Amino acid sequence: MTQKYIIALDQGTTSCRTVILNKEEKIIAKTQQEFQQIFPQPGWVEHDANEILQTQLKTLQQALEQAKISPSQIAGIGITNQRETTVVWNKNTGKPIYNAIVWQDKRTADTCELLKETGLENYVRKTTGLVIDSYFSATKIHWVLNHVDGAQEEAEKGNLLFGTIDSWLLWNLTNGKVHATDYSNASRTMLYNIKNLCWDETLVKELNIPISMLPEVKPSSFHFGNYELEGVQIPIAGIAGDQQSALFGQACFKKGEAKNTYGTGCFMLMNTGENLEYSENGLISTIAWGINNKVYYALEGSVFVAGSAIQWLRDGLQIINNAEESELFAEKVTEENPIYVVPAFAGLGAPYWDMYARGAVFGLTRDTGKNHLIKATLQSLAYQTKDILDVMQKDSMLQLSSLKVDGGACANNLLMQFQADILNVAVERPEEIETTVMGAAYLAGFCVGFWQQSDIINKRKIDKTFTPSFSKEKREKLYRTWQKAVERTKDWID
Repeated sequence: MTQKYIIALDQGTTSCRTVILNKEEKIIAKTQQEFQQIFPQPGWVEHDANEILQTQLKTLQQALEQAKISPSQIAGIGITNQRETTVVWNKNTGKPIYNAIVWQDKRTADTCELLKETGLENYVRKTTGLVIDSYFSATKIHWVLNHVDGAQEEAEKGNLLFGTIDSWLLWNLTNGKVHATDYSNASRTMLYNIKNLCWDETLVKELNIPISMLPEVKPSSFHFGNYELEGVQIPIAGIAGDQQSALFGQACFKKGEAKNTYGTGCFMLMNTGENLEYSENGLISTIAWGINNKVYYALEGSVFVAGSAIQWLRDGLQIINNAEESELFAEKVTEENPIYVVPAFAGLGAPYWDMYARGAVFGLTRDTGKNHLIKATLQSLAYQTKDILDVMQKDSMLQLSSLKVDGGACANNLLMQFQADILNVAVERPEEIETTVMGAAYLAGFCVGFWQQSDIINKRKIDKTFTPSFSKEKREKLYRTWQKAVERTKDWID
């Protein structure tokens, strides 16, 4: 019998990846390619949606060649994607009418302020689980319709479609036959009622977005449609936003289990089960996934800048050549580091939600060198994670015994040890840190009968557990100074 495989497409903020897994959940091929980041104005971030599509398809082809398998051996495809990033395209031509506006983009901050002035904050929170912020898709769609000539009119004629990146890929992979998304991605638009599981007419009307633009919303483990490759019909059987996918890939199936992903941003999610729970402390409520005719929810804290702060050291300041060097240079600072970097390059996310904050460095003295700056940048990821974990524990009334971690930066031992020290919680790193793609693969695999949930739990292995070593006094002093630094970055832009 021919060996079968599952493919996961991981469309991230800075790169596209394709991973192929066998029945034993082992990765047999992995390809990756970066694509262009477009910054038309300060605070604006865009991607070329066609470049994303072509890059993703290229990595898929390369992965098949690397694995030496044929399309007939693919049991199913799962998709995971950068969330909130917004594409509007013409359904007749298949062409985007504007670049994809990325989740980090801040151009709609003023629109968000106007929405707040109408008194919609509480309604948005109760309906969508979110706060009013330029992070989410709704105001990005509104901006495109108002700034591209003729867009509003075309949308009202039913000629335009909106999608987060998963929908854009799905529409193209199915040759325009399927315009859909899953519960997890829909819950990131600020237009979706996560309690009643439908597009919210009040919010759609407020932003003048024709409901005909919006995709159908399906479970995360579901046969969305087929991708035809060399005459073979391959089921697209799983879709989830990247952070929910990582939560699934970490096997956080029980209420109260949490993970933190260190990617371009830093995202902590806690499974709250089938109950929709609201935060009193600046976190957002979101749909984790839909599976087996049930919907599961999560509390989430979002840090906008994490791995991208390391990219800033590499590309902006050019003081490291690659991410791995950050650990090497940071280790040279053996004394307590007096420098604090607050990487609020795109404002502050949870629990502060300040669109007008900007990045800063504090504590500079004449003997400050690049090693201090590198170490402080790494430590900022851990401090921002503590900001979120503290309020998450308050909201859930649960104390975590350990934090599951994943994403590229969790390979950094110095960062993970500091994370455990500043949280006073054990940090658990799995052998397979590619949990985002694993989640997408699992969702697809479940749909086509390739795996069961018990397979994930039984085969999950821990690479290393980092245990706290700081005294209470040291931990509290360091964190107090961090909080002081954060306060001084707030409301910087008038």
